[in-house]
This record gives sequence, C-alpha cells and structure tokens, in this order.
Amino acid sequence: MTTYHCPQDGTRSPTSALTWRCPTCRGPWDLDFTPASGLRAHVLSGRANSLWRYEEILPLAAPEASLGEGRTPLVPLTETVSAKLDYLMPTLSFKDRGAVMLAELARRLGPERVVADSSGNAGTSVAAYCARAGLPCTVYVPEGTSAKKTEQIRAHGAALVTVPGGREATALAARAAADEPGVFYASHVFNPYFLHGTKTYVYELWEDLGGRLPDTLVVPVGNGTLLLGAALATAELHALGLIADRPRLVAVQAEAVSPLAEAFRAEAAELLPAGPVAPTLAEGIAIPRPPRARQILAAVRASGGTFLTVSEDEIRDAQRDLAARGFFVETTGVACWAAVRDDAAHRPPGSVVVPLCGAGVKTGMAG
Repeated sequence: MTTYHCPQDGTRSPTSALTWRCPTCRGPWDLDFTPASGLRAHVLSGRANSLWRYEEILPLAAPEASLGEGRTPLVPLTETVSAKLDYLMPTLSFKDRGAVMLAELARRLGPERVVADSSGNAGTSVAAYCARAGLPCTVYVPEGTSAKKTEQIRAHGAALVTVPGGREATALAARAAADEPGVFYASHVFNPYFLHGTKTYVYELWEDLGGRLPDTLVVPVGNGTLLLGAALATAELHALGLIADRPRLVAVQAEAVSPLAEAFRAEAAELLPAGPVAPTLAEGIAIPRPPRARQILAAVRASGGTFLTVSEDEIRDAQRDLAARGFFVETTGVACWAAVRDDAAHRPPGSVVVPLCGAGVKTGMAG
C-alpha cells in the first residue's frame, strides 16, 4: 500500500488514515510513490485529453471526481518566453491539478466532511471537486478574500468560514477543524497528493515541447505547491530517462511578503525569524511561514535556480501588459511575467516558461 512518510523524521502512516500531518514533528507528509516505467510520447495518442493521460506517474487512477482538468495551452510571449495558460482550467486556476487528486482520494476514503483553507483559489477548486465527488465541504478563508472567489466557493455548495486576520490565522482555524473525527483535511500544503497533481504541469510541457523541457521554469511561490510539483516532475522525468538535463527553477515572490527569498539570499536552510508583512496584490502567494520552506529552498538550490521578487508597481504593470496582449490574469498570476518580461533586470537566459495561474475575473484589474 502507498504510504505517507515524514521527510524530517521518517514517521509513516497509511494513506487510508485521516492523519493529515506527521504526529511526531507535526510537519507535512511526503508520499512513498515510484512512477511506473513505460511513459513515452508515442503512447499518449488516444488517451484522455486531461492530466489523467499520464497514468503511469500518478498515485491514483480511474478518477470519478475529474472535471477534465489539465492540457492547458502553451503560448509564446516573446522569442524566448512562453506562457502556460493554467487559468483555462475548470475553476480558472492551476490549483485544479492538485485539488482533483485530493477530492478523488477523499471520495475513496469516505469522510464525514472535507475541510480546506485558502486565500481563494485552492478553496474554490476544492469546493468544486468536492461538489463533483458528492462530498460535504467547508472552506476557511481570510477576511478580505476576493468577493468573486468567495462567491465561487459558495456556488459550489461549500460552507464558507471567514477568519479574522491573515493567511496564518486561517490555516490555524482550518487545522483545528481538521483534527476533529471523520474530517479529511484537503490541504494543498500538508497532503502530498496535491504535489503529485501539480507535477502534471511539467509533464504537459515535456509532451508539448516534443520530449524536452525549457532551460528555466519560473513559478510563483507562496506555499510552493507548483514549485515542488515541478521539482518532483523533473526528478521523475530524469530518473525515467525521458530528459537528459533538469531545468533551473526560478521562484518568484512579492517584495511585500518574501520570506523564502530572504532565506535564500541569506544562504539559510530554513526561514529566518519572522519579519514585517505588508499588504500585496499577489494575495495567493502572501504566505509568511510556508510549512514546506526547507523543501522549497533545497529544490531551488539543487536546480541551480534562484529567487526573484517583484514590487506592487511591477505587478500592476505586468497585469496591464498581459491584458494588452490578450491575457486577462489575476494579480498573483502575473508575478512571474513581472519578473521576466522584456525589461526585467534578472531575466534568465535561454528558453523560459511562466505559468499564468489564475483568471483575471477572480480579482479584476489592480487599482
């Protein structure tokens, strides 16, 4: 049986249990899972046009909770930078890649209810997939979450709990509920099934680019689920002999909330003592204390990558610039383009792919 394991102390738990974190160190789980061999580009023809086409590398199969997620377009922005349009997903954000895995796992375990916490997009995604799976769901969000996102959560039938304070207070409230009997915690941070969903972002790039990857993958980082999924995918593709070299991972944070970038620049393996947190337009990555910080920092360093930060003015300008090119993207989702657009000071060399993670209708244009 596939099991959870703690990367810090080696504790294990069956995935059939509702234990949502390591009981010893209280940290996030990883998953004991090895992809099957046999994935090749030529075998994909005729398979489902969704992320489930990569069946050899997924820890779940034959889903009933799917909404057809995945297989988003890859579109050039410049001669060297392309954008993957992950805002063209069923709930209009990349979080569908991981949420479908959590909902499918929960459906098989049959909990009394599902609990999630989110700044918006993960919550809307979990709510939608729980609706698809027929599971009762409660989503905790911080006060000030975009009204469009909370409307979307309610529309899918989930109970909405608004928590005074910021993202950290919201997570604590949800985790208290997650400890109640019969609750499945659909945590995009603590549950590694989410990472095995987000890694399909890179498998799609590998397929669409003819069995190769770009020189650099630029990803926004708050809790780091897309970055860690990308690191997982590049390691698997390399181990399977499907790529010769792994791309650099460049992580982007808002200057206003950039604990990982600060730790990286200080050459620290862990987060530094908490500093001031300012409001930011990039609400989806405004995470002061990401639980997987050590893993994120290690993954970026191992890839030869780096961290970049963007200002609020750069986020505004990037959103307007993308809109002028035909892409209406929410403010968090433009952070990577803000970091690497034509006039950016630290644009990586070679071929680059950025994700456009969430649709602009979720937040509107920045003021």
